[in-house]
Amino acid sequence: MSLIVLLDAGPLGMITNPKSSPENEACKNWLTSLAYKGAEVVVPEIADYEVRRELLRAGKERGIARLDALKSMLPYAPITTAAMLKAAEDWAIARKTGRQSADDASLDADMILAAQAVEFGRDGDETIIATTNIRHLALFSPARIWHEIS
Repeated sequence: MSLIVLLDAGPLGMITNPKSSPENEACKNWLTSLAYKGAEVVVPEIADYEVRRELLRAGKERGIARLDALKSMLPYAPITTAAMLKAAEDWAIARKTGRQSADDASLDADMILAAQAVEFGRDGDETIIATTNIRHLALFSPARIWHEIS
C-alpha cells in the first residue's frame, strides 16, 4: 500500500512561492520529506487552476515558472468527465444536507478536488488531500492539514 497525496491550492501555492517565509520553507521541506519516504505527490488540475489564475492576475512570472517546473516533476491529475460528474453529485448532496462549501453560484473547486481524489485513488493505496483547511474537503474525501501528513 502506498500513499498518494493530492496538493490543494494552499500547499501548492506555498511550495511554488519564490518568496521565502517560515511556512513556505516548512511546506517545501515537507514535500521533500514525503517524496523521500516514497509517497506519490500529485498536482491536481483544479489546484493548478486556483494558484495559476492568481499568479496571472498579479503578473507573478517567477511564481508561474515555479508552478510549471513543479508540474513537470510531479504527476498531474487532469480533470476528467468522471471527476466532474462526481463533483456535481457531491455538490448536490452537500446542498441538500446543508453542508455546502461555497456559494450556490460558484464553481466550487473543493468539490472538484474531492472528486479528483476519489477518482485518483487506486486499489490498496491511501489517497489524501493535503490542504490548509479540511472543513469542506473532508466531507467527501480524506483530507488533512498538510503538515499532519507524514
